[in-house]
Amino acid sequence: MDDQDEDLVDVDLYDPGDGSLPVYRWKQAGRAQLATRRQLREMGLRPGGAEPVARIECRGGKRWAWLYRIDLAKPKFAMTLAKEAALDKAMAARQTCPGPCGRRYFHCLPLRTLGSCLECFDGTPADPASYIAPPAKHLLAA
Repeated sequence: MDDQDEDLVDVDLYDPGDGSLPVYRWKQAGRAQLATRRQLREMGLRPGGAEPVARIECRGGKRWAWLYRIDLAKPKFAMTLAKEAALDKAMAARQTCPGPCGRRYFHCLPLRTLGSCLECFDGTPADPASYIAPPAKHLLAA
C-alpha cells in the first residue's frame, strides 16, 4: 500500500507548477481588483471564461477559493421566462407534499426520508404561514 501512495501526485489544474499563482490569506487579497465567484455573482458578474489569477485560503489552508479579476468579468446572463418557469417547476417538486394535503411549502420537504410533510407523516400541525394552500376544487357545473 505504501508503494501505491508514493506514486500519487497532487495536481492543481490551474497552477502551472512553478508556484506562479499567488496565495492570499483571509482578507489580504485586493478587494478592488480580485473577487471570488460568489462575490462576482453579488456584483452581477460572472468569470466569463477567465482563468483564476490567485487563490485565497482560510482556516489554515483547509478552505480556499479561486480569485478572478473583476475587470475581466462579464455580466451575468439574464433570467428568461422559460428558465424561471423550469426552476419554479423543479422547486415545486421539492416543496409540494405528495400526501393527501397537497400543500406547497415555502421550504423543501424531507421527501427522501419521510416521503411527505410532517403533518401527513405523523400529524404534527403545520404553521399556516409556512405553506400555500392548494387551490380549491372547482365543483360548479358551469
